[in-house]
Amino acid sequence: METLTKIVEHLDDFLQISAYVDDSQNGLQVAGKREIKRIAGMVDASLEGFEAARDAHADLVIVHHGLFWGKSLTLTGTHYARAKVLLDNDIGVYAAHLPLDAHPEVGNNIQLLELVGAELVNWFAEYHGKPVGCIGRFTRAHSLSAISELLDEALRTQTRVYDFGPAEIRTVGIVSGGGCDALTACHEQGVDLFITGEARLSAYHLLQEYALNAAFAGHYATETVGIRALLKRLPTWFDVETMFIDVPCDL
Repeated sequence: METLTKIVEHLDDFLQISAYVDDSQNGLQVAGKREIKRIAGMVDASLEGFEAARDAHADLVIVHHGLFWGKSLTLTGTHYARAKVLLDNDIGVYAAHLPLDAHPEVGNNIQLLELVGAELVNWFAEYHGKPVGCIGRFTRAHSLSAISELLDEALRTQTRVYDFGPAEIRTVGIVSGGGCDALTACHEQGVDLFITGEARLSAYHLLQEYALNAAFAGHYATETVGIRALLKRLPTWFDVETMFIDVPCDL
């Protein structure tokens, strides 16, 4: 077994937790057992997810969307119910939001880029001076339908597609989750396709006016890949078991 302190210190360094300005309170959010044998990963801090971690005898949970966001929360209602499962079972919680989106190896965006088969050419979509999205180029042109089908199969999702741009896709910009703020940056970078998780009302007209294709593959679905990639790394660093807890919530 490994110590919680050792794992947290390694994750803080590997994910460069302190380098990002983020509403999420990244890092260790709930202290649990001092010695860690089993780590569960999930996208969202939720009662269903924490109960599944408890039933799987996890000692530590790593989440992308954590319990604490920018302001203090009282331990009442749903927040109390989630915390109670953790505290009653001595389960720790470690959160990594933007640091996991933007990581150059296990991040959601680089993992999505590898998934669709494009080669990294640049990072873009800055948030407080740090780029979180990536731009890639295909070695040969792809159709929008082929990329959409690949996302659907690999992520077990139903991609919503807008075909306002070129019929042949050679470049792609990716920002996982709720990435519509990067639409203008995609246009400025001249990419053929924007891949993100969820749409927003203003996106339709911007895409049409920018003549830009878009694939909305689900906020949850596009942010499963980073956690999964990180879980694969953990047993190479520590004497631990890992598991992914799947709690789909895309509407």
